[in-house]
Amino acid sequence: MPVERHGRLGAMVGAMAVGIGTMMFTPAATAAVPGTETLCTIRDQRLAELSGLAADQDHWYAVNDGGTRIEVFVLGHDCRVQRVITDPTDPFDVEDMARAADGTLWLSDTGDNDKRRETIALHAVSPEGGATLYRLTYPDGQHDAEALLLDRAGTPHVITKHVLGKAEVYRPSGELASPGPTKLEHVGSLRIEGTDTPGGPVGAMGSTLVTGAAASVDGTVYALRTYTDAYLYPAPDGDVLAALRREPLRIPLPEQRQGEAIAFDPEGSLLSASEGVGQPVQAVSGASALVTARDADPGAAGTAGTAAAAPAAEAEAAEQDPDAEEGLPTLPAVAVALAVALALVFGIDKLRRR
Repeated sequence: MPVERHGRLGAMVGAMAVGIGTMMFTPAATAAVPGTETLCTIRDQRLAELSGLAADQDHWYAVNDGGTRIEVFVLGHDCRVQRVITDPTDPFDVEDMARAADGTLWLSDTGDNDKRRETIALHAVSPEGGATLYRLTYPDGQHDAEALLLDRAGTPHVITKHVLGKAEVYRPSGELASPGPTKLEHVGSLRIEGTDTPGGPVGAMGSTLVTGAAASVDGTVYALRTYTDAYLYPAPDGDVLAALRREPLRIPLPEQRQGEAIAFDPEGSLLSASEGVGQPVQAVSGASALVTARDADPGAAGTAGTAAAAPAAEAEAAEQDPDAEEGLPTLPAVAVALAVALALVFGIDKLRRR
């Protein structure tokens, strides 16, 4: 979503929030990223608000978070749009995309900055065109969510975005119904710690905001991203919740203007992209293999210039009371000031869809 700036007051409050955020969070060491390269640059004006990315052997699939109908752009590996998959359904705010094993593209219509949606939605888009709508309801009020994970069985997991770094995980409580709504159940929580990786539109706190997710083609690695970093979780059994309880491998991403999109290609490289015309698609070659190598030799994590493993995210057990705060850090007084600053920042400089 494009960031709207509103004069001197917004800039002052933004600077204050960045400073306080730096004091609150202990920066993690930034490691060199092996095999990072820019593949090409997206120059098509129609993809100015790219928020979701998926890949198969021959193509990339990209989606905006705006528009009045479903549009999935099919790109070649040169970043040029080859065709557009469309459906007349008018989405509210698509924030991520995942590709199922059968080629279906699942659009995560889950954005809700103002916390006012009665339902969120998933759109199952056929590569040949046409879409099926599935409405969903949270069990505990409205949330803003920008990340979608599909497990091996095709079960969707919606992951929320929160300014203080706590992200909630939800999945359908039963079989999806069209148009629904189907009730979601809360199955876990994540804490994302701040890092010193540069990037994103909102300064230091951008490193704690979950803006996208992806699964490797074989479903053995899951990835979450913030504006600045990617966290790769080993999933040898394909279980999303079990994976999110493990220590992730943190990969600092190349600096991006407003990075929200992430995907694995079939070879296991991690693709990332940003909103804005003229932004590149970048790749961390063999990213999924880095997780396998780390688990095979735990002592090698974070050495020899590779991506550093960091306990930057923590998953809570699914059976835990979703309202419990066990395991959360005790926030110092400065965090109260940060919360006030963030409220002003997001009141003045909202990330809006339209």
